[in-house]
Amino acid sequence: MTAPAPAPSPAPGTKSDERLLKTSPLKRLLGRPELGSVVGAVAVFVFFSIVADSFLQATSLATVLYAASTLGIMAVPVALLMIGGEFDLSAGVLVTTSALISSMFSYQMTANVWVGVLVSLVVTLAVGVFNGVMLTRTDPPSFIITLGTFLMLTGMNLGFTKLISGTVSTKSIADMEGFTSAKDVFASTITIGGVDFKITIVWWLALIVVATWILLRTRVGNWIFAVGGGEDAARAVGVPVAATKIGLYMGVAFGAWISGQHLLFSYDTVQSGEGVGNELIYIVAAVIGGCLITGGYGSAVGAAVGALIFGMVSKGIVFAEWDSDWFKFFLGVMLLLATLLNHWVRKRAEATK
Repeated sequence: MTAPAPAPSPAPGTKSDERLLKTSPLKRLLGRPELGSVVGAVAVFVFFSIVADSFLQATSLATVLYAASTLGIMAVPVALLMIGGEFDLSAGVLVTTSALISSMFSYQMTANVWVGVLVSLVVTLAVGVFNGVMLTRTDPPSFIITLGTFLMLTGMNLGFTKLISGTVSTKSIADMEGFTSAKDVFASTITIGGVDFKITIVWWLALIVVATWILLRTRVGNWIFAVGGGEDAARAVGVPVAATKIGLYMGVAFGAWISGQHLLFSYDTVQSGEGVGNELIYIVAAVIGGCLITGGYGSAVGAAVGALIFGMVSKGIVFAEWDSDWFKFFLGVMLLLATLLNHWVRKRAEATK
């Protein structure tokens, strides 16, 4: 029986085509940005399953998913923005701005609530465009640009609310036309197997799917990674840098609009001072999920897992009957551990290439 002929070796001075080389599943796994956050999520889940007797109850898990979704709706577009190499410090107060516009426009104009919702969408997206245009047309970094937007929105939220309503909160719009249908879209509850799940979980999952598809299956996804990896290099190969960054800020604004409508239709009224500080939590969730501060690396799934970890910790502490004052401490520990773990995973991935 004749032995098979050996595969031809590459000619001297040449390298074999890397596209023909097989990559092991382990190497592909180590190369995933969300690997560290998934490991962390499993560890947090196991930990609270042990220390909190009620953590594994179906109603408790539904509460955890709700907490994760309210953060994840913003964490996913913020992660895409960070992959593109930028920040948005106005994201937290923009959620409140979106809710205030819907409420006050509907109440003052005695219009159908859906009119206020659509006006809010237009204005919120306009804020995203403003951030993007200011960034691409001027020299200051996104930290300074969006810090300015944060301060302006914070002042406008309080100033306009007191000017129009006379107080720091809006008037109730629960009895206005269109409120019920809008609440069904943004703040309803879905019962599955006798357990109530908030509609925000559906919004969250939809954003994860869309964002992942954009990053991994479209030309826009390539542009986002390219811009985050090096703006000058991306521009040199024809990437529309300005349009990409403006689009990313509009994505954050769209997430803020969804979150703002949920806030309004869950409580009927809105406090003008809400949202301050939440932008840092969105960034923390994205970093825990594997996004690099320097841009060019990360995933939407990782940011979603980061939000899930936040939800498990925030509610797990309650289920374990611990002092909730320690929550920020645990959040800081998770951020440091996730950063170190992500760094180690990236080093291992680079070493196995």
